[in-house]
Amino acid sequence: MQFLRSLVFNILLFTGLIFIFILAIPTLILPSKFTLFFGRISANYIIILMRLILGTKIIFNGLENLKKVEKYFVASAHQSMFETFALQIPLKGPIFILKKELLKIPLFGLYLKKIGAIAIIRETTTKENLNFFDKIKNQIDKENRPLLIFPQGTRVKIEDEVPFKKGVGKIYDKLNLPCIPVALNSGKIWPKNSFMKYRGNIHISFLEPIMTGKNKDEFIKEIENKIYSEIKKFK
Repeated sequence: MQFLRSLVFNILLFTGLIFIFILAIPTLILPSKFTLFFGRISANYIIILMRLILGTKIIFNGLENLKKVEKYFVASAHQSMFETFALQIPLKGPIFILKKELLKIPLFGLYLKKIGAIAIIRETTTKENLNFFDKIKNQIDKENRPLLIFPQGTRVKIEDEVPFKKGVGKIYDKLNLPCIPVALNSGKIWPKNSFMKYRGNIHISFLEPIMTGKNKDEFIKEIENKIYSEIKKFK
């Protein structure tokens, strides 16, 4: 039965997203707010699909923490494709940092460019990467949208506690903004690189903001502890 649910879900997921992406093509020549709107439509579609097909409920916790500071960036755990869509709802169209390969995906890559996603070539030193943090700061300064990063660097299993990339500390230092950590358990329902999807509850918790003024290493240690401690509660 679970295999059948997963099969139906995957079929409806990809056919639905393709349909939404095609509908959104005119937004490529319109202001970016229209493209962001279709991003939130995609997120809501996935959440509804998970509820109806898998019997999975999405629970957002700690939304009040988004109102405790006027401007901030968000650092989220990353366990599945799910959160890249779902976080667009409470964050109302964040600015993504992502690997450059994603920009090469037909149509999807055009949408990422349209909404101002910032690409990085991982594990290399290039001209594009040298001014990476300046590009982030400039983008944040000109737009009233929060930055969203995944400091683990890639999707990981729910039980894995990989060290966070040092770049999150550099971003914290460069932006001089509070950081709101996000813990979640999406990997329990939607495992990395798995055809199978499972019934249950996905919790997405926005934790207390980490304020400015810490050194980079202190910040990274604190955000790791906060996120991994919260994830343990979901296991």
